[in-house]
Amino acid sequence: MTGTDLGMPAFPAAAREAVRDEVLRSNLRRATHTIRDRRARAVAELEDWDRLRAAGKAVKDHTLRHLEHYLLQLEEAVTAAGGTVHWAADADEANRIVTDLVHATGEREVVKVKSMATQEIGLNEALEAAGIAAYETDLAELIVQLGHDRPSHILVPAIHRNRAEIRELFATEMGRWGRPAPDGLGDDPRELAEAARLHLREKFLRAKVAVSGANFMVAETGTMVVFESEGNGRMCLTLPETLISVVGVEKVIPTFRDLEIFLQTLPRSSTAERMNPYTTMWTGLGPSRGADGDGPTAFHLVLLDNGRTDTLADETGRQALRCIRCSACLNVCPVYERAGGHAYGSVYPGPIGAILSPQLRGTASEIDASLPYASTLCGACYEVCPVAIDIPEVLVHLRERVVQGGPVTREGIRVRIRPAHGHTAERAALRAARLLLDHPLALRAGERLLARARRLAPRRLPGPGRAWTDSRELPPVPAQSFRDWWTRERETPR
Repeated sequence: MTGTDLGMPAFPAAAREAVRDEVLRSNLRRATHTIRDRRARAVAELEDWDRLRAAGKAVKDHTLRHLEHYLLQLEEAVTAAGGTVHWAADADEANRIVTDLVHATGEREVVKVKSMATQEIGLNEALEAAGIAAYETDLAELIVQLGHDRPSHILVPAIHRNRAEIRELFATEMGRWGRPAPDGLGDDPRELAEAARLHLREKFLRAKVAVSGANFMVAETGTMVVFESEGNGRMCLTLPETLISVVGVEKVIPTFRDLEIFLQTLPRSSTAERMNPYTTMWTGLGPSRGADGDGPTAFHLVLLDNGRTDTLADETGRQALRCIRCSACLNVCPVYERAGGHAYGSVYPGPIGAILSPQLRGTASEIDASLPYASTLCGACYEVCPVAIDIPEVLVHLRERVVQGGPVTREGIRVRIRPAHGHTAERAALRAARLLLDHPLALRAGERLLARARRLAPRRLPGPGRAWTDSRELPPVPAQSFRDWWTRERETPR
């Protein structure tokens, strides 16, 4: 998996730096509170939300259990509709396929629909290395690109920027990428949107190649589905002559009827809307450009694995593949609200990133080994997830993997990984606790000894435990254990 700096520090160090940025925290707090309050109202309008949530979970689970069947059905349907399907085992292969397809057209620039899969594999960087310019057309992605920045939110990639910062970026950077921003540009959202529209319009009208992702792929018909709010996707999917879609294999669903569920749950969970302003669907080539219709004359679908089938092999962790990228879990997470998306070191930030990235990439790097701990386990993420991913359960599961090691699947092969570095003391403490709990008499003696020495108990833990008490207070040691209290209460006559 590329497109991410695996040399980043562990999450605690990155988050510690982020929380010192008061402007960042203010931007995040204002945005996440606004989005989650609107979402709550939108969801409350549906009396059958819980049933829709259960139905979405069931569809995704069924598809994952029969993924091979539905992917082959999808390939057959896309091919029958005039498209070409390519299979990419990893990021390098996907980047090579897309680069070769663009080179085959003779073009040296592409326009892009917002796509997390292409960010995951670092496609923009790969295209640039091959002499191909990639232009983001989603407003938030454009802001990120102009700022030579990284996305920090699934739905709103530039959530860490305020209007004044965006105005400054437009004024100083737009001219280097194409049409410059108007003179005297202010920070009113309407002015900023109009500047972006004018800047992007020349890209749309000139580009011959577009690259997209997809929110869903319908195996029954070979239909690609993109949800968006600005219309830039519609422009990219109709004006260019060649369309290349890079989509994770987990985005397939069995039938067109299944789409009905997600047409209701995704907009409400992401943008707090009853429906998306633009829901674009296309099947293969669609109308021929040579006739009276529009649309591309060549369509290529790149099905991306990049760790997904390895994740599928994990019975507990595979539920992360149900994710429909709504970002609801980010907006309710107290950790994300304070640390922001960059601290997660991945295109997938927040609670879903904390369980998805370590599975797609493994836990060998410092950042990935720390991500399962980037949570309070409060459970708010599970409560809002429209496909009922039990993120806290997977976090605990991955923490066990980090500390204990054990069998995992890597590139289709079952291997045993070693525990991550730095957890020796934690493993020793767990072994000591297990030994003590297995011997009730020793546990009772230890409790009594601790109670008698409670005045000597430290206020902070030494050694490896120091990090825990840097942000928490040790609870006072009671004068007697619960066991002793219970025994005395039962023996006291009433």
